[in-house]
Order: sequence, then structure tokens, then C-alpha cells
Amino acid sequence: MARKSFSFRRGAADRVADPVESLGLKGANLALLAALDLPVPPGFTISTAAWREAASAHDGLPQSLRAEVLTMVEGLEEVTGRVFDGDSRPLLLAVRSSARAAMPGLADTVLDIGLNNRTVETIALELGDLPFAFRSYRRFIESFSSLVFAADPAEFEELADAERESAKWQLAEPSTPDEWRALIARYLAYIEDELGESLPQGPFEQLLKVVEAGFASWRNPVARAFRAAHGISENAGLAVTIHAMIFNERGEKSGTGHALSRDAVTGKAALCGEFRLGASEEDEDFGGSGKAIDLASETATAAFPAEIGALADYVRRIETHLGDACEVDFMVGDGELYLLQSRVARRSVAEAVRIAVEMAREGVIDEDEALLRIDPMSLEQLLHPTIERGEAVEVIGRGMPASPGAASGQIAFTAEAALQLVAEGRKIILVRNETLPEDVHGMHVAEGVLTIRGGTTSHAAVVARGIGKPCVTGAGALRIDFAAETLTAGSTVLAAGDFITIDGASGEVLRGEARLSRPMLTGDFATLMEFADRARRMGVRTNAETPLEARAARAFGAEGIGLCRTEHMFFEGERIGVMREMILASDEAGRRAALDKLLPMQRSDFVELFEIMAGLPVTIRLLDPPLHEFLPKGDTEIAETAASLNLPEKALRDRIEKLREFNPMLGHRGCRLAISYPEIVEMQARAILEAAIIAGGRKGKDVVPEIMLPLVGLRRELDFVKQRIDAVAAQVTAERGREVSYKVGSMIELPRAVMRADSIAEVADFFSFGTNDLTQTVYGISRDDSANFLSTYQRERIIERDPFQTIDVEGVGEFIAMGVEKARRTRPDITLGVCGEQGGDPVSIGFFEQTGLDYVSCSPFRVPIARVAAAQAAIRFERAMRTATSPKTRGRG
Repeated sequence: MARKSFSFRRGAADRVADPVESLGLKGANLALLAALDLPVPPGFTISTAAWREAASAHDGLPQSLRAEVLTMVEGLEEVTGRVFDGDSRPLLLAVRSSARAAMPGLADTVLDIGLNNRTVETIALELGDLPFAFRSYRRFIESFSSLVFAADPAEFEELADAERESAKWQLAEPSTPDEWRALIARYLAYIEDELGESLPQGPFEQLLKVVEAGFASWRNPVARAFRAAHGISENAGLAVTIHAMIFNERGEKSGTGHALSRDAVTGKAALCGEFRLGASEEDEDFGGSGKAIDLASETATAAFPAEIGALADYVRRIETHLGDACEVDFMVGDGELYLLQSRVARRSVAEAVRIAVEMAREGVIDEDEALLRIDPMSLEQLLHPTIERGEAVEVIGRGMPASPGAASGQIAFTAEAALQLVAEGRKIILVRNETLPEDVHGMHVAEGVLTIRGGTTSHAAVVARGIGKPCVTGAGALRIDFAAETLTAGSTVLAAGDFITIDGASGEVLRGEARLSRPMLTGDFATLMEFADRARRMGVRTNAETPLEARAARAFGAEGIGLCRTEHMFFEGERIGVMREMILASDEAGRRAALDKLLPMQRSDFVELFEIMAGLPVTIRLLDPPLHEFLPKGDTEIAETAASLNLPEKALRDRIEKLREFNPMLGHRGCRLAISYPEIVEMQARAILEAAIIAGGRKGKDVVPEIMLPLVGLRRELDFVKQRIDAVAAQVTAERGREVSYKVGSMIELPRAVMRADSIAEVADFFSFGTNDLTQTVYGISRDDSANFLSTYQRERIIERDPFQTIDVEGVGEFIAMGVEKARRTRPDITLGVCGEQGGDPVSIGFFEQTGLDYVSCSPFRVPIARVAAAQAAIRFERAMRTATSPKTRGRG
């Protein structure tokens, strides 16, 4: 019969094929430390295979396992020179449960197994420390009863209080042998009288009952719920590790500590951490009554000179083996040092960057490995304000974390109210049921945005991420009463002007103005970005249409603008009025007159963007949304617009109704507008080309704008619009006496465009895959409405990820790969990028690297994330290719 228990001691550990899977985290860790010849308490681990056998038996621990455990205990007796239930030098054991991953709900550690009414007296005599022996016995009774008998720990506190009252203790705990014995007797009587159980006096019976209860903890509700949430198999099982006790709570030569191989503040190699005298090994926070000593202090060196030196050496050896900063739990028992656990050091994002960069400087790891140590998405924490959680906060609602960062401000229910309050010097949070394009100017001035509806790819989310504003969407439990100007959260009613705080990282909505911590980008962060830029192949551009966004993106290292959405420019100030004048004009002459007014506004926008980008590529998307989005909504706004344009209100309402569409996303928009109203294209093209000449002259660098046509599905659509652009370019050259270079390309966001990419590429200088609309049209799902059901799809595991956040490789990804292949077949030098939300998603970026795209474009605050993710993707792809072409693997698959 195969073994199911595996021993370890310093310098030796039984080998298993998959230590973490078989021995759990704790067992595998102790086995590793033992194999590295580091001081660990001797012990053994009952494997997950034993759990599976016991679980299928349904009648307690199998007899074969009991016999194997007895053999292992006998081996411990030989190693330690102690005897389980011995008349002298009794062996005491600690039992720890663990699975392959850290998991709540599993059995707590039980210490001092082997203590009973007789051995407690023997230990007290051996150590000459009766309080220590009985304190350990008391702890054992409490933890054993809690685990095995499901006793309430609070009951034991009440028993101790009752005994203190009746015996009139002089101190907080018993101080005489008789007082200790009386307390233990009260405990044992309670177990028999109230619980109907009996504390086993036989150590081996104690051990088996603890192991059996540990196995049973796998099935408790907390552990079950955690496994369901994290996709851990019910049959994975847990392991139980048993090792000799260390008497680490006695005097000035005992205690528990936590050591780190590196200083988190500097990232440099140095022994850090603390040692707490007399702390219990079960106290994970080392919060015992003893004095805490900083391991880096002279006090620690003076108190334990040999142990501190040895510990520093052990920690360094563990770091070398792991290849990463490590943390170690250790104990000192009567002056002897033992290691209990080690792991890759937990760290904040800033510490992770600092340590990775410092290890690369030291040559411990190379730059590629330093990059792979960083979770790209975690960098968001360094780029946005966060809530200081030390102070009390009142959460009044929760939504979806749509754009990272935290913000506090007064409630404003409309974009107009937001503008007015900000003009008065106030900070505001824009609160809407959902945002529309006409809300963009209010979003720009707000500190953050909260919406009742929508998901993480809704209009509010996309715009907020683009402008670097915190945003929470889909806070469906909240209600807005626009007439009363109130926000209701349960029994809490907030009015316009009241303060709230939103956390775009957690989705929480808080009452009041929380204290915020501002981000600080250190030199190590900049160094990491340098590593990334050396490693990556793909370019990283930004989605930006305002100078503020463009400057932020440049500061974060953007290599140009991959998407400038010109429609956002038409909602600012007086422009919306001129835009409405153009839309409502009765003929082409009227439209051109209004467009003549918009021309200098557009031109000045583009000049500023070109100057900020200083010769870097700028891709400008021509007008995309349907015209009805620019028209007034609501009776008041309609009446005001009619008056300002000197139009009969009825005529305005008729025009609005005529432009309304049943399905605008698939309606009269994009290139279809350009073909219906070519004068719009001509105005925008002129503004772009004239701005390029002006900005190039000012900066002394040629500006080569990239003009992008949205929603192309037919080659002839691009032909039609490109002819108009070329004609305008010829006019501008003649008028200005200077030729301007430019490129014309297409957004690929329709399945038909992908299927005809080879034909479209004959005309287009570049493609930019618009993954938002491509996902909508491939799936037949509305991005703005998908939040209502995609969360259910993920919960039921119908889909793994939201396809609007992470590229659907099997569906949308196949279309992109097909489009790339077709385009390059026709035109090998065509520039190919992506400008949808997935352009800033690390998983998607990995796919884009494999597909061979030239660049990704994302919101400004995602540029550093994309730079690191692109570097990681390039590193992994190169390694995979090397492996695929190595002699050992060549020809496989």
C-alpha cells in the first residue's frame, strides 16, 4: 500500500512528486526548508491522498492510516529523544492543516497535543516552570474542545472569570499550583457536564481526533464557499502537518518572530522584521505580552548574537532558492532557533516595484524577470488617489469598479450643475442614472462619476478611464429623484451639495468626505518603465482628445495618440450650439455655414494636440456617433435651443423625431454620416491638415496626421471618403503653399470589414481594430446593456471574462487574427493597432502581441500598465518561441 505520510527534519525530507498538491502549503514549505538543511522542528505530513481515502471511507480514519501515523510518531520519538505520553521528557506535538492554496475555514492550529493530567506535571517538573506547563495545558484544552467538540471559546473565558471570582486570584491568571489545578478541573468538568464529552487523556487518541477534525474542516460552509468562488476542486483535499512542539514562551531566550530578506522601504538586501519575547507560535500577529524587538536593531544583536547571524544567513539562503524576496516565520525555544514557514514576501505595489528594480540592480535577477514580477494592473494603485482606510467610513452603496482611484465631492445631478459648482470653487461628484455624450463636459470638471446603471464598459466607464477620473457604475441599490434632487441609499437620503466619496477600485460609495492619499511615482517606477521599454515590441499610444489627457499620457510615456474621438470636442461651450445649428440646417448651404464656424475651433484643438505630441503619430477619428446625440433633450432644453436658433419649437421637435433611430449603434453613424454629409468630412479634414502645417511650423517638426474613418464595412465607403480628403488636401496645399503628408485609414469594427480586410487594405494606410464595437457586432450584445446579464454568465461560468474588458480570443480574437493576416497579405507594411478598451488590458495585450499588432492605444492612466504588459507579452512570446524551436521540442504539436 502506498505511503500517505511523509517525514521531515533538518537536512532530510521525504520526496513527493508535487509537494504543494500532496502536502499542502505548510507541509511543502517545511519539507523544503528541511531539504535546504535549515533548522525546522522534526515532523511529518499526512498527505491529501490520505484525506481522500478517509473521505471515501465515511467511518473515521482508516486503520491503515492510524497505523502509519503511529509509526511516524515513533520515528519522532527516536529523533527527539522524547516519548509520547512518557513518564519523563514527554513528547508534545503541534498540528497544522493546509491545502494547496491559502483557504479560510480550515482547522486552526492545535498545540501541545500530548498534555494530560499527568504529563502536565511532568513537563512542569522538567522545565521547573509550572505556570508555563499549565498555561499550555489550558490552551490545549480550549483549542482541542473548539475544534473537536465545537465548543464556544467564550465559554472558557466565562469559566476562568468564575474561577477567578470564587478563588479570589491575586493576578489575572492562576499564580499557585492549586489555583491552576482547580481551573483545569473546572474546564474538564464543563466538557463532561455541558458538552457531554470527555477530554481524551491518551495522547495518541488526542492526535487522531485532531487529525480527523482537521480533515472534516474541509467540508465546512466557509471552506466550501471559498472553493466555489475560486474554482478549487472539492476533491483537492487538505493535508495535516504534525511536528514536535517548541517551548518558545519561556523567559528571555524564547519567543516568536517574523523576518524579511529585504527592506521594503529601500528594496535592499537586509534582515528586517521583529522578534517578540514570549509570544505564542499560534499568534500570527506576534501580539503576545512580550517585548517586541526590531531585528535590525542593536538590541536584537545583543540579545541573540548567534541566532541573529544564523537567521540572516538562513533568510538569505531562502531568498536565493526562491529567487525573490522572502518572509520567514521563526521561533526561539530556550535559545534554540527554528524556522516554521517561509514564502515569497507579501508586499504593496510600490514595494513590489522597488524590490524588483533593486534585485535587478544587484544582478540577482535580470530586467525581464523584474518585469515579470509585477502585476501590470496593480500599477493602477500608484497612479490614482486611494482612501485612507485607517479612519471610520460609512459605506452606503456598492457598484462596479469602473475606473480606478478615489474621489470626494459634493453631489451634482447634472453636467450643468457640475459646471456651476466647480466655477464656484467646489469639488463635485457627478451622479447620474447613466451618462450620455452631452455629459462629457460635466465629467471633465468633476472629481469622479457615479452612475446607477451601466457596467465597466458603459459610456461613463470608458470616458472616465480616458480622462483619469474615478468612476463607479451600476450602483443599482441607489435611487435618484431628479425633481427633489436627492440620492437615496436605504434609509439614508442625501441632497444635492452633500458630500460623498467614491472608490473606483472597490466600487464602494461612502457618505461624507473621506481622507485621500495622493500617488507618488518614485524613481524605481521610472526605472521599471525603462526596463519595459527595452523589452517590448509593440508601441503604446493613448486615447485622448483634450490637452489635459494628451499631456497626462505623454507624462506616462505614450508614443502618440491612437484614438482622438472628435465628437467629444463638439460638446464644449458654445460649440454644441453651432453643432446643433449645423444639424438643424435645412440645406447644404446652411450646414456649410455652421461648419465654417466650427472649423477654427477644430483646428485650434488639433494644433494643440499636435504640439503636445511633438511629431509623434496622432490618429484622429472622424465624426462617429449619430447626429441625434447632439440634439437637446427634455422640454426646457428644447425650448432654449429653439429660441437660440430662432426656430419654431414644433419644427425642432419634428427634426429631433426624424433623426431618432431604433438602433443607433447600427444606424446612421460613422462613415455613413461622412457619405450622407461629405461637407462634415471636408471641414474636419481641412482642420486636421491646416493644424498639421501650423503645428509643424511652430515645432520645426513635420506632423503626419492619421485620419481614421469609423465603421467602414465596404471598400467603396473608404474610397468615397478618401477622395474627399485628398481633394481637401490638394486645396490646402494650394492655399498654404506647403504640402502636408497625411495617412488615411480605417477602424475595423465590423465583421464584414474583417472579411474584406485584404481589399480595404489596398486603400488604407493603417487599420485600428475597434474592439468595443467589434465585440458588440460579433456577439450581438449591446455594451451598455450587457452588465444586466454578463455578471450572471460569469457566475454560472458560461463565460470566463467580460468580453468588453478582455478580448474574447476564440471569437473576436479570431476575427482580429484573420483581419491581420488578410491585411498584411495585401499590404505587408500596413500599420495595425487596436484602440478599444482591451488596449489597456494585460491579458488582451498578450494576445495582441501574438497576433503581431504594431501598437495598442489606451486611456492615459493605463499607459504605464500597457507598457509593462506589452513588455511581459514580448518576453513570454519570445520564450515560448525559443522553447518551440529547441531541439527537445521541435516537431511537437
